[in-house]
Amino acid sequence: MRIIEPHIHMYARTTDDYEAMKKVGYIAVIEPSFWSGTDRSCAGSYYDYFRHLLEFENSRARKYGLYHYSFLGVNAKESRHRDIAFEVIDNMEKYLFHPNCLGVGEIGLDLITPTEEEVFSRQVELAEKHKLLVIIHSPHTNKRVGIERLIEILKKVGADCKRYIMDHNTEETIEITLAQPDLLAGITLYPTKVNAERAADMIKKYGQERIVLNSSADWGKSYPLNLYEAAKEFPQFGLKDEIIQKVIYENAFRFFSQSPKFRLED
Repeated sequence: MRIIEPHIHMYARTTDDYEAMKKVGYIAVIEPSFWSGTDRSCAGSYYDYFRHLLEFENSRARKYGLYHYSFLGVNAKESRHRDIAFEVIDNMEKYLFHPNCLGVGEIGLDLITPTEEEVFSRQVELAEKHKLLVIIHSPHTNKRVGIERLIEILKKVGADCKRYIMDHNTEETIEITLAQPDLLAGITLYPTKVNAERAADMIKKYGQERIVLNSSADWGKSYPLNLYEAAKEFPQFGLKDEIIQKVIYENAFRFFSQSPKFRLED
């Protein structure tokens, strides 16, 4: 079994997790920026965090035999701090050019406010300027409304959706996401989001070609081996091996390979 974890927050995990992931077939982990549990008080704290992901976290993963790549951005939850968010976006380019950075993310909406939309739009414009990959965070509440609004913004900016993942889809939203040509749909296996059986049902209904699974494991009640555990369960829910391999490895590999920085040379 080969697995790429397309959305996980190893900043909040231990080295035991890296060791366990390597043992069961994980090849690479992708870590988008996220809320740290408390709002950051200045732009400088973002830059310190970016350096941690790009340098220390990448090095820590490699010690345990895993590739580690990052996505950087101002998360939706902290978009309300407009002045700090804009300062970060104005100074983010030098971090985006780092060899371990694949793009912008996770960015999106939380409470679906005009300020959040403005911060999201500016980061999409930055990604389009440099043809970077993007991971989008869809809101935990009013998810359908949020995803519809996110898609409207992507269309307004003229985003090339083949470089975008709309993450955290549920049965309520996945059809909306997949209705957009080229947009990849992320399904998060997390205690408060989707379990393996529900994910399998969506894959059977909508097909495996544009779906990627992730654990989004962080400092909350979550588990970094959720893709592995789900892959073991999927046959009892009617998924064949070739379909399983697509949603836990091949689709993610194809998506991230759009960036020339993404290489799994071993």
